[in-house]
Amino acid sequence: MTTPGKELLFLALGGSDEIGMNVNLYGCQGKWLMVDLGLTFAGGDYPGVDLVLPDLSFIEERRDDLLGILLTHGHEDHIGAVPYLAADLGVPLYATDFTARLIRGKLEEEGIADKVKLHIVPDRGQVQVGPFNCRYVPLAHSIPDMSAILIDTPYGRVFHTGDWKLDDDPVIGEGATPEELTAIGDEGVLALVCDSTNVFNPKASGSEGGVRDDLLRCVKAARGRVVVTSFASNAARLQTLGDVAVKTGRKLCVAGRSLDRFLTVGKACGMFKKFPDVIDFDTAMSLPRRDVLVVATGGQGEDRAALARIAAENHQIKLEEGDTVIFSSRQIPGNEKAIGVVQNNLARKNVIMVTEKQAHVHVSGHPGRPELAAMYGWLRPEILLPVHGERRHMAEQARFGIEQGVKRTLVQSNGDVVRLAPKGPVKIGNEATGRLVLDGDVILPANGTTIAERRRLALYGTVQVAIAIDADGCLHGVPSIKPMGVPVEEDRDDFIEEAITVVENAVDKYDGLDMEKLRESVRLAVRRCAVAWTGKKPIVDVALITI
Repeated sequence: MTTPGKELLFLALGGSDEIGMNVNLYGCQGKWLMVDLGLTFAGGDYPGVDLVLPDLSFIEERRDDLLGILLTHGHEDHIGAVPYLAADLGVPLYATDFTARLIRGKLEEEGIADKVKLHIVPDRGQVQVGPFNCRYVPLAHSIPDMSAILIDTPYGRVFHTGDWKLDDDPVIGEGATPEELTAIGDEGVLALVCDSTNVFNPKASGSEGGVRDDLLRCVKAARGRVVVTSFASNAARLQTLGDVAVKTGRKLCVAGRSLDRFLTVGKACGMFKKFPDVIDFDTAMSLPRRDVLVVATGGQGEDRAALARIAAENHQIKLEEGDTVIFSSRQIPGNEKAIGVVQNNLARKNVIMVTEKQAHVHVSGHPGRPELAAMYGWLRPEILLPVHGERRHMAEQARFGIEQGVKRTLVQSNGDVVRLAPKGPVKIGNEATGRLVLDGDVILPANGTTIAERRRLALYGTVQVAIAIDADGCLHGVPSIKPMGVPVEEDRDDFIEEAITVVENAVDKYDGLDMEKLRESVRLAVRRCAVAWTGKKPIVDVALITI
């Protein structure tokens, strides 16, 4: 059992060697503090599953030593697992206003708002949690209220960045100034635990305000209806698009529940003060095409999001030849195929498409190399611990940090127990980590029996067999054979006929009254038949009825 002694430990349960599902633990004097509790989105590896959650077994076994969970900002990869896992941990949550309101909405949707203590931390506020004295330090990002967390302990101070960038014109909110960050560095920073996502970018990520001019130019040039898709959480981009709608004389329509949610929360926090009134879908469709600007979810090709439905013509918003769709978002690796499907559907209508390759319509929310170098210079950490990246991102940031004069770095993975002080950084152990999946309303092991069976079904299909056996062990009636997902196509009837024959033969050859052995004999016979026909080994399920 790992218990922190007179030392400062770091342990990632998610978010290292991967982008997403961020869960970080700090250990000191027998206690643990968690920073962020995120999820990631499932791909083809988990058929039928949308959400992947971190396995918190390590800290669940030590929940009496966990003091609290600090949330840096409201992106799903940092707060998404809260409504599913936080109640079982039984500790208070801490977040700034905008992030806390997003979390509160999630807890209410799950019906557990009264079971989880959620504390709102003021801007630049401090929280004392056992031996951890934590200060929230605002930084720019693509969502409001992003705050790094300065964690002061008896063994040194950690600056945990969360997701961040530098932005001279952020549109909404203001990050810490170079002077503030330099003052933190003057007081001493033991370790910088830092976002690695954009470490390969040789240029700064760019200012949010910098996309305003090109968005305005693109919308002005459009002759028909305009749809702009962006990340729903990018409140600054939403504000920019509201301004663009006003300056181009277009009415603004919002398509997507997540956009509605962020608008509502943002207004409750005092944002969007000069935001134009939003029209509904029917009004948007009744106006002249040049008079409408639609902001829609779905820039990553999500099949249930507004843009995919608009492109597939199953949404109230309709597009036709000469209309324009602006992708004001970056293409996240892994989503290329889904985005391509949407763009091909739009191309079939001769809709004009603008991406960041054609115009400056998007900036990243993560730091490029110049921003990383600036942060190193202000904070002057003794140790750099890269997180929030695949292995290649974290390893590159470690190399870059050394080039920039950081004395010590360490590249860790989920499960690595790292001692930051004293005499760190050094790996002193490894704890089991893993993934859970939210399958419907049930949380399951990501590599458990259910998902393994579903993968097999997806890969090989199934054959359902039903037979009736009388008291003498003889077949009664004709066996029922139902192949599903087995590649027999036009030969289906012939396959079923042969499968019936092999079932009958298996029953005839069987000598005995052990029904389970008979069931297994039939199962193997049908699977051999399927292999002979298809080369695949489907799951064969035999229902055996005795009469």
